[in-house]
Amino acid sequence: MNRTEQAIGVVNDVSAKNYKPLPVVLVEGQGIWVKDIDGKEYMDMLAAYSSLNQGHRHPKIIKALKDQADKVTITSRAFHNDQMGDFLRKLCDMSGFSKSLPMNTGAEAVETCIKAARKWALKTKGITDGEIIVCSDNFHGRTITVISFSSEPQYREGFGPFTPGFVIVPYGDIKAMEAAVTDKTIAVLLEPMQGEAGVIVPPAGYLKDIRALCDKHKMLMICDEIQTGFGRTGKFFAFMHDGIRPDIVAIGKALGGGVYPVSAMLSDDEVMDVFRPGDHGSTFGGNPLGAAVGKAALEVLEEENLTQKSYELGEFFIDELKKMNSPYVKEIRGKGLFIGVEIKKECGEARPFCEKLMDLGLLCKETHQQTIRFTPPLVITKEELTKALESIRKVLVP
Repeated sequence: MNRTEQAIGVVNDVSAKNYKPLPVVLVEGQGIWVKDIDGKEYMDMLAAYSSLNQGHRHPKIIKALKDQADKVTITSRAFHNDQMGDFLRKLCDMSGFSKSLPMNTGAEAVETCIKAARKWALKTKGITDGEIIVCSDNFHGRTITVISFSSEPQYREGFGPFTPGFVIVPYGDIKAMEAAVTDKTIAVLLEPMQGEAGVIVPPAGYLKDIRALCDKHKMLMICDEIQTGFGRTGKFFAFMHDGIRPDIVAIGKALGGGVYPVSAMLSDDEVMDVFRPGDHGSTFGGNPLGAAVGKAALEVLEEENLTQKSYELGEFFIDELKKMNSPYVKEIRGKGLFIGVEIKKECGEARPFCEKLMDLGLLCKETHQQTIRFTPPLVITKEELTKALESIRKVLVP
């Protein structure tokens, strides 16, 4: 038994079987490169589901982490700390929203958005039993409330009873969404591009139509940018491709720079001011260590122009993938470095293709059985992408 098998064996002995990772045990990472327990090097083409937009162990972010760890790491929100204010000011300035509520995980950010929308509806419209429209094939996390409006049977099986107050409509279908609006509808919650569903890009103008619908009925538009935010799709936020502005945004993943869980809800005064002391919170939300890391993560995105880089390299990557004209591929879709390659069902599922790429030193992961997700760190170079394409070609072109 080699070291990889030994390490995986320990995990299988002591961990719940709630994941099915590829059989690789990673021990080091720098930039876009990682190394396994046996010393083999790989190019990371998943970036922890967009958590590593700035790459593994970015020097500036690691320095911020270490410097703050030498001072104070957590104060709780029972007291102020000297890092949260500067972090949230930077976040608001870069995002264009006036207020931010810091949390830790993406699921917490989504829950915060839901709570804010419900209290806003009570205060502004007197609605106590409001409904939120969501989209089929959504992925907003795995809490009980969030899986209550999932359309994926496995995410719900055995976990009921569920939280009421949600209506599911097909993603990309504005007419179905219009038909679902009632006097009880208080908000629409959706991903501007669906990641877990297979990197699904909605029809052009879809988000504009939702914005107009929300304005017409005085509802809140909530965008989940946890996977798509911070330059991933070639815009700072994916909703910017349609030139609109939602009322609330859930963010996370890359906000923590790949080293610490940091998330937040973004909004303006009208929504954020519904919260009073004691309404909502988190012991770790806004802690000085997370705030220092978050501020550094934002600065790296800005200083290294990673959003524009994602746009340019994404165009190149998608074009090169399409040129392969692979007989295995049904569709290639995405924006920026948020790319899905859907495998034809008659050619099998996507996982064997991911396993072959792993053998060639490229780490990616299947989603929804048929789609290979390519979401490398945004610090990747054109030369490195070209090298990755050589391996992909060996797997996709017989």
